[in-house]
Amino acid sequence: MLVEGPVELRLPDGSTVTSDRFVVAVCACRRSKRFPFCDTSHRKKVRG
Repeated sequence: MLVEGPVELRLPDGSTVTSDRFVVAVCACRRSKRFPFCDTSHRKKVRG
């Protein structure tokens, strides 16, 4: 999900993270290793 920045996000544990970028990619699938920011992990195919 793309959001206009800067943003401050509150995590479930109560901590906050900030980004001062003009556009911020926020992870909606929770697969990101950089959660809550997107690292495009949702694009990877899972082989089974």
